[in-house]
Amino acid sequence: MQSTDLIRLVVLAAIWGASFLFTRMIAPVLGPLWTAEARVAIAGLAMLLFMAVRRKPMQFGAHWKHFLALGTLNSALPFALFSYAALTIPAGYAAILNATSPLWGALAGALMLGEQLTLRKLAGLASGIVGVALLVRLGPVAFTPEVLVATLACAGAALCYALAGVYSKRKSNAVGAQQMATGSQLAATLVLLPFLPLAPVRAEPTAFVLLIAAMLALLCSAVAYFIYFRLIADIGPTRALTVTFLIPLFALGWGALFLGEPITMATIAGCALVIAATWLVVFQPDSVKDEAGRQRTA
Repeated sequence: MQSTDLIRLVVLAAIWGASFLFTRMIAPVLGPLWTAEARVAIAGLAMLLFMAVRRKPMQFGAHWKHFLALGTLNSALPFALFSYAALTIPAGYAAILNATSPLWGALAGALMLGEQLTLRKLAGLASGIVGVALLVRLGPVAFTPEVLVATLACAGAALCYALAGVYSKRKSNAVGAQQMATGSQLAATLVLLPFLPLAPVRAEPTAFVLLIAAMLALLCSAVAYFIYFRLIADIGPTRALTVTFLIPLFALGWGALFLGEPITMATIAGCALVIAATWLVVFQPDSVKDEAGRQRTA
């Protein structure tokens, strides 16, 4: 990995770690649905403008079903769920729970794609469960029914990301990465739109809240997606996934620095277990990869 790729990876982790901070700051004002809608709508329009300037066709007629499916699973639902959780739990909690996405992905791949659930993956799943349980039960936030519901919302968001990954493997290989990123944000905007009248804005947004909402959309979605797809092109999807390990660390740091969210030993231990679980699932030994390759070509 070149130094420029490493810099992009760290910058991306810092940006995505900040997304949990920004969500935590604006969700109590805009509400979960409006927070999610602002993020995808502003990002989608900015990305569409970028595509127009670059003269890259979107081909909505040919790919609208893919945009709709991934927009729902990879943006609309998880953003709304994380925004709901932000009303109750710290930003660091949500980021750590977000890091369980590869664990859900291992289960979804086994159930829906017939991928092998190895002992290594099972060990990762067990480690992730213990890490989340440790975080929720012994973390700095008192365990309450509201915390439990918020935790389940984050788990649901992580599951959505896993299902989006399964869908991408099955259906969307023919769609360009930038087209898919842009189209999915626009589709997510349409998915959330009918539900907005059911959840009015909770308080009058200040200029600062609107600025944070714009940063959440433009920085944490539009810019972050383009950095991520550039990393995938340069270093491959597996190495690009290492950003998952760094996001909770940045989210914990941003939360402590700007919101005064406490970091306890239980938080650190839970985070470490979840990161270890993700590593076990994402990075398979070469022998396992070779065997999987032989099975695909048999």
